Amino acid sequence: MQTNKKYKNLPTVVIAGRPNVGKSTLFNRLLRKRRAITDPTPGVTRDPVESDCVIDDKPLRLIDTGGFKLTDVDGIDKLVVEKTLNTLKKADLIVLLIEAGEITSEDEELIEILRPYKKKLIVCVNKTEGGRLQADSWNVLSFGFDKVLMISAEHGDNIGELSQEILKRLDFSKVEEEIQNREDKTIRIALLGKPNTGKSTLSNRLTGANASIVSDIPGTTRDTVEGSFKWKSRDFIILDTAGIRRKAKVTENIEYYSVNRAIKTIDSADIVVLMIDAAEGLSDQDKKIAALAHDKGRGIILTLNKWDTMPQEKNTFKTAEERIHFQFGQMEYAPIIPVSAKDGTGVDKIISTAIKMYAQLNTSISTSHLNTALEQWLTEHPPPSGPRTRFKVKYAVQKSANPVHFIFFTSRTQAVSDSYVSYLKNRIRKDLGFSMVPVLLEIKSSAEDRKR
Repeated sequence: MQTNKKYKNLPTVVIAGRPNVGKSTLFNRLLRKRRAITDPTPGVTRDPVESDCVIDDKPLRLIDTGGFKLTDVDGIDKLVVEKTLNTLKKADLIVLLIEAGEITSEDEELIEILRPYKKKLIVCVNKTEGGRLQADSWNVLSFGFDKVLMISAEHGDNIGELSQEILKRLDFSKVEEEIQNREDKTIRIALLGKPNTGKSTLSNRLTGANASIVSDIPGTTRDTVEGSFKWKSRDFIILDTAGIRRKAKVTENIEYYSVNRAIKTIDSADIVVLMIDAAEGLSDQDKKIAALAHDKGRGIILTLNKWDTMPQEKNTFKTAEERIHFQFGQMEYAPIIPVSAKDGTGVDKIISTAIKMYAQLNTSISTSHLNTALEQWLTEHPPPSGPRTRFKVKYAVQKSANPVHFIFFTSRTQAVSDSYVSYLKNRIRKDLGFSMVPVLLEIKSSAEDRKR
């Protein structure tokens, strides 16, 4: 299963096989969680999908790879095969998955490719639930393997035996748990945006690796690809997601799951970097993504990518910035940064901004300090005094940091207008150090609750 603890020097287990043999299903089974997208359509997984996994209290790094398609390879399929081959080289252990039944020519070719890795290979025949096709499947031994495991990733047959084989073949002697102080905690950044806005290019530049496949074909990334990097001694995790299109344009089941997975990534991120095509500007879909991040209290950085293709005139950025603020006036707090993920311009500014933003997200204000400030705010801009609009603000508390969430207790919640809530939010940002992040503000009384 997955672990919330952070480790270093983890042994790596890679699951390999031709398309549609059940690699992602096995990956999810070992994690005990739906992490990789599974679908009957061959070739769903493209980028390697990684996750820390714990089996019998032993932590390891588990990687699901794209299917080996060794015939009629072109375009994306060629990139998938290259990516998978590179992933195999860094593996401590490889689980070769073959589908029950007759061995195909593609299986045979893959077995030949994997022969140099024989010492770190575990061979499994999948989809053998209830003894299905096991008689034919034992033919795998004719390729010179000493041992073959018959499993069913979907039904769980013999997964315990496979788990024990994995543990037996790995060296855990160098594994160490990383203890982090609050101020040194890893910052999790999710890259979101429409297809082909440069998310994978930026992810690869930040991590210094080619974990995500980069292609001009929109929709190349399907699963969320996780990578890590260090910047000025600070640790980061980057989450490269599938491009999010309008619902009407999402036609495949696979893309539907990819988009939903991307949206759910907001929940596990501290900061969302919204990738916007500089030439196209802010779209309605971009607004919806930013609104989702705002409602969840995540930090948001609006990134104008492909800035190198824009006219390099003095007021070009100012014009673009003003247009975004006009289109999205409620998010003036969100920094706007022009970048070129391709050549690296502006990338350092994204990370330095993320560090400042993370500090604000994790700021806690004492109740006494908050209420001293509140007294001043009420003096400078008292609540309305009309018979229907009158209310008193009694006191306030900070409910949480990251997300930044405050509760204000009032005498009549129904009388508190949206404009007064906006006033309180603006004062919190200005006076208490939350200038770059969304502020969630909740109005409460003893009788009812109301979120704004």
